[in-house]
Amino acid sequence: MSKKIVIIGAHAAGVDAASACRKKDRSAEITLITKEKHAGYSRCGLPFVIGGQIPNFDDLIVFSKAYYKMLKLNLKTETEVLEIDTKNKSLASISRDGKSERFDYDKLIISTGASSFMPRIRGYDKKGILALRTLEDGRKIEQAVKQGSKSVLVMGAGLIGLETGIALKERGLKVTVVEMLPQILPAMLDLDMANIVKEILEQKGLSILTEKRVEEILGEDKATGVIAGEEQLNADILLSAFGVRANTKLASEANIELGETRAIKTNARMETNIEDIFAAGDCAEVPNLITHKPSCSQLGTIAVRQGKVAGTNAGGGYSLFQGVLGSAVTKLFDTEVGSTGLTVNAAKKARIETVTGTINSKTRADYYPGAKPIKIKLVVEKESQHLIGAQIIGGEEVTQRTNAISFAIQKNMTISELAKADTAYAPPLSETWEPIILAAEILLRKLQ
Repeated sequence: MSKKIVIIGAHAAGVDAASACRKKDRSAEITLITKEKHAGYSRCGLPFVIGGQIPNFDDLIVFSKAYYKMLKLNLKTETEVLEIDTKNKSLASISRDGKSERFDYDKLIISTGASSFMPRIRGYDKKGILALRTLEDGRKIEQAVKQGSKSVLVMGAGLIGLETGIALKERGLKVTVVEMLPQILPAMLDLDMANIVKEILEQKGLSILTEKRVEEILGEDKATGVIAGEEQLNADILLSAFGVRANTKLASEANIELGETRAIKTNARMETNIEDIFAAGDCAEVPNLITHKPSCSQLGTIAVRQGKVAGTNAGGGYSLFQGVLGSAVTKLFDTEVGSTGLTVNAAKKARIETVTGTINSKTRADYYPGAKPIKIKLVVEKESQHLIGAQIIGGEEVTQRTNAISFAIQKNMTISELAKADTAYAPPLSETWEPIILAAEILLRKLQ
């Protein structure tokens, strides 16, 4: 009799889990269930449709219907799972048209993702507050722009907030960003590096207000502005970019254990505390590779890797997920920003003593036309001198440098080993001395 594998959630983690399941078990009955109309699309691309770099929201749909048919996956869209019965190994669901259905499973993968978070400040429930998490969210923002909106207030200066704010600035709107912390991109950058990015964005026309807590949403029926600090800020569009929270209600109600981060606790095989149930993606908790403490890094790259591990194991194979560094990159106007490992602030919270080295350099030979500036900050653990983090801001070639440092951290390199690394050079492509190496040498001198 064929094994029944059910996956709740059909995006980055869910679809990759289904694919991995099928590779391990050619005969399994694999069912994917999602509340959304479309499965398997890229959430990361949403701001770039709004900004006009990508023509259409439908272009973000990565997997066509033919893909699911080819892999013999039973895809249920616009269907919500209401309950997980772990004792009888079944699910209760309801479709958009009101049809109730039960699904039995031998193996279950929970990849319910995360949802936009809106703190319960005064007026939080007013109409017209938008967020950007789904295709439908993107279409609502697009509709608001087409209806003649001239200004937007972005509440939150993380990746999504800034990327969406820039997209709307590129569409001609006046953009104000409000952030309660002293800096932008707090998960990626330390204050010194964040201030450089902030200045670049302000030069491009964004108004960024840090250390301003949104205390109240204004408006009669529809949200029209906020009170932030002692200021009243009005706008045609209010965008909630406070962050996302793991969707764990289904798991919690089924007595599946949550971890310290309030995401679903998993082991190295992405198994939960309930036998035959796995979790993957934005709803799953895994260890940080440096601190070894629980982490919930909600990035697409991590989701697909976790999905592959969960799917492989659910399909009868064997695979391990060791943990995360939280490597991330973005492009803000013409500036690329990348980070991997721990910031100084994150290391301090983990009670790790650090030393840093920072260098300003160029992406090509200084005399070669088109050379762009790049700034690299390396973070090492003081006593062992192991590399534990990096932040990079530059005009180009940030992603692969971020990746290279991620590899170095994962291989447990010391700063001395990094300083001696063999690197390539050609005037149109790089400086004679790779900026990463120069930053490492500065750090070494500090340690000595």
